[in-house]
Amino acid sequence: MKTLKDVISLKFKTSESEGVIFHGEGQQGDYITLELKKAKLVLNLNLGSNQLGSIYGHTSVMTGSLLDDHHWHSIIIERHGRNINLTLDRHMQHFRTNGEFDYLDLDYEITFGGMPFSGKPSSNSRKNFKGCMESINYNGNNITDLAKRKKLEPSNVGNLSFSCVEPHTVPVFFNATSYLEVPGRPSQDLFSVSFIFRTWNSNGLLVFSNFADDLGNIEIDINEGKVSVHINVTLVKKNQIDISS
Repeated sequence: MKTLKDVISLKFKTSESEGVIFHGEGQQGDYITLELKKAKLVLNLNLGSNQLGSIYGHTSVMTGSLLDDHHWHSIIIERHGRNINLTLDRHMQHFRTNGEFDYLDLDYEITFGGMPFSGKPSSNSRKNFKGCMESINYNGNNITDLAKRKKLEPSNVGNLSFSCVEPHTVPVFFNATSYLEVPGRPSQDLFSVSFIFRTWNSNGLLVFSNFADDLGNIEIDINEGKVSVHINVTLVKKNQIDISS
């Protein structure tokens, strides 16, 4: 396909911070890739470069944050030549691609939810998307509906299920005065704790525990946006360990 205009739209939700949402490429060096990186949305686009290196078409735009919150997010990409409108959850960003070419020349397959392994270094370092998508529309074609009715030819659908499974997690909301207290495990040499958290506050106590027999305590907190771990041990010379990240 050689297109002057493109309109691509879809909705997604995921708990993963990395993953390729959409990918297409051609033999002329053209490509378009939409992916999640560190829970942000990244659009990579190239309408063509020349071998002399005087025309460099690669363009990369990043938008959004915290998109791995397992809520639905909507994306619309509208392209007319080198002019692009990228809309994420009704927030539109306008930009122009680098280079001098107006047409997107894709002569390999277009893939949603990942990219085929091409042997290129860029392909094996990227994760496939893990999560749910709906309302995938590519230049007027309802891809979701065509895939469900097995009308995509040729296609390699793989192990898709046409339902969205909710994760088996139970979130807990703390209102800055509430806390959760659980019994310790006596006579254990190992202290292990893991959790996922999200907050807009830059300071706050996350975990605190006294060790048995007055051996000290452990404290995990957020201090000016950084997570800090403080371990106090009463029976050793270097009695405090502080780790910050």
